[in-house]
Amino acid sequence: MTESRAAAPLLAFGLLVLGTILGLAGTDLVLPAVPSLPDTLGGSQAMAQMVLAAFVTGGCIGLLMFGELGARIDQRNLLVLSLAAYALVSLACMAAPSLPALVGLRFAQGLTSSAAAVFAPGMIRAMFSEEKAVGALGFMASIESLIPALAPVLGVWLLVAFGWKSSFLVLGALSLGVAALVTLLRHRMPAPPSTRAPGSYLRHLITPTFLRYALSQAFTLGGLLIFVFGAPAMITKGLGGDLGDFIIMQVTGIAFFIAGSNFAGKLAARLGPEVMILFGSVLSAAGLLGILGYALAGGTHPLALAALFVPVNLGLGFRGPPGFYRAVVAARGDDARGSALVLVAILTTTAAGTAVAAPFVTLGMAPLAAIAAAVSCASVLCLIALPKLSA
Repeated sequence: MTESRAAAPLLAFGLLVLGTILGLAGTDLVLPAVPSLPDTLGGSQAMAQMVLAAFVTGGCIGLLMFGELGARIDQRNLLVLSLAAYALVSLACMAAPSLPALVGLRFAQGLTSSAAAVFAPGMIRAMFSEEKAVGALGFMASIESLIPALAPVLGVWLLVAFGWKSSFLVLGALSLGVAALVTLLRHRMPAPPSTRAPGSYLRHLITPTFLRYALSQAFTLGGLLIFVFGAPAMITKGLGGDLGDFIIMQVTGIAFFIAGSNFAGKLAARLGPEVMILFGSVLSAAGLLGILGYALAGGTHPLALAALFVPVNLGLGFRGPPGFYRAVVAARGDDARGSALVLVAILTTTAAGTAVAAPFVTLGMAPLAAIAAAVSCASVLCLIALPKLSA
């Protein structure tokens, strides 16, 4: 009985990780099939790109929707329903008769993909001590960081071997399996204290303590992602490199991010979470400022860029898990809405920064680094200007 109780949190955590991964894979697993969709379903390449945009748009709305629902309804029930709906819509995508129909289904797929990501931080906080919860969030972030690298590879294999519908079949079948497991093991998952929590999104948006952690998280991660999203064009068009240089930069960066995020829990327990959040934010911003300085000095070597990108990722790994955990704590029991707002802030920051940087990515390293560094430095300013949680 004792062993069963000890294993219950780990089992529940594993299901949350799987649910979150399946939601993320909805973009990256399908990505390789997008260019071929007009040949099969008709339409233009511009319409095919909407297959990706519709999923992301639905996902953003889904974050806020599940954040609100999760504050009112048992999150375990919502998790089962969302996974089942995600599975059914994924399978329905296989039967789409046209590209516009697929775009509409992809919006619905994105809408149903977000529940696990919203509920996971609060459930993890309910299952573990602070040190173990920060470690669990770090481990989850490590797994999530691998999805953009590995899912497209699997997507290419599925596309070549079985056609464009196969990626949707995989998403649907796996999601049904996870939904069934959550249903069977529902009693082993925590009912987070945030269930039926009073409050609103507005309350969090006017609370300086919550904004300290939510915005600093969004600005540090957003600064990194803005640089990553612009890097392929910047390296190939602005520096005369190739995609192999980008891959080296990414693989190196992800390795250091994983290392940092998996040590974050123990370091936060020893040094204090506020120290790790500030140190990681400063380190990440300093890394982007270092890239900017290298660019302004005339540097263009892609391998030097990969080395300079290391502290950006390591800093995010150090501050990401304790930062997200403190944001959830700062929501004062309203875990679902708090988590949803943090995730929306990250997506909004990244989208806005990427749009601003887009016209300049082929002009070399300096413009992209300047924009990413400005966003990352805003994280440090938030930590300086806004109040921290009381002990």
